[in-house]
Amino acid sequence: MWLLNTADYSLTSVLYPERYAILSHTWGDGEVTFDDIKNLDSASRKAGWDKIAQTCRLAAAQGFEYAWVDTCCIDKSSSAELSEAINSMFKWYRNATVCYAYLSDLDPTPIGLDGAESTPMGLDDAESPKPGEKRLERDLPQCAWFTRGWTLQELIGPRNLEFYDCGWTMRGTKVSLGKLLSAITTIPIWILLNQAPLHRCCVGRRMSWAANRKTTRIEDLAYCLLGLFDVNMPMIYGEGENAFRRLQEAVAMATNDMSLFAWSDPSLHSTVSFHGIFATSPALFAQCEGLVNSFSPSHYDLRAFSITNRGVKF
Repeated sequence: MWLLNTADYSLTSVLYPERYAILSHTWGDGEVTFDDIKNLDSASRKAGWDKIAQTCRLAAAQGFEYAWVDTCCIDKSSSAELSEAINSMFKWYRNATVCYAYLSDLDPTPIGLDGAESTPMGLDDAESPKPGEKRLERDLPQCAWFTRGWTLQELIGPRNLEFYDCGWTMRGTKVSLGKLLSAITTIPIWILLNQAPLHRCCVGRRMSWAANRKTTRIEDLAYCLLGLFDVNMPMIYGEGENAFRRLQEAVAMATNDMSLFAWSDPSLHSTVSFHGIFATSPALFAQCEGLVNSFSPSHYDLRAFSITNRGVKF
């Protein structure tokens, strides 16, 4: 795992880092890459440099020697390293001591208004929200960060997640904004706050969290969900929608949760066509957000199924 030294921005390979900060953000033009960071003079002139500098500044101020930023800490010229990084991403965010979520389209709180961090929004309704909190409740759901595929695991994984606006002012944490974050994403607050393991939510429900999210590459709609289902698979860019089928096959090999097949495609009712048993996109799980697990031992064995060379065998 490549980490940035927060003092001089140099890259250091650390096999099992104990303490580090990590950045969550949406990509834009002029991001600093793995090769760019080796030349700080040219890297500092790119549009994405400020995110790296601010991340290292925050991390250093909080006593961290290392920080991780996905744009420049993965050597994407190495297919093996890229595959390892994608398969390890959820674990890296989960193991980070702190995660900074930078929301580039969240305007700063106007002078004179208290930000959301002033009171734990959603956890104590005894007091009326302050003006700054009302503004945050209005603006936060509009942020692009909540529409991207990769940021889903970056929301769920970290135990300590801090949210920053475009001026790098902290507006709240995953704890203080818990109720609002749950309302925006439909993810139960007890999952967001890491109070229960992910498997307490059935497969279909976890798929639904990604139903309205997008990725630049079609394959990444599958790859960004690996950590949510604790599965691994090789990266094959160019395979298109087949990546999401492979993800479902990997999930089917790891669980007998029948909600994997609870997806629905309205277009199938208006056309005469055939469709395989697996969904073509997380969007088809949109109606599964209310599904719950059945933990009845008497039903468990009856739900067994397996993948064969002819398809799914029940």
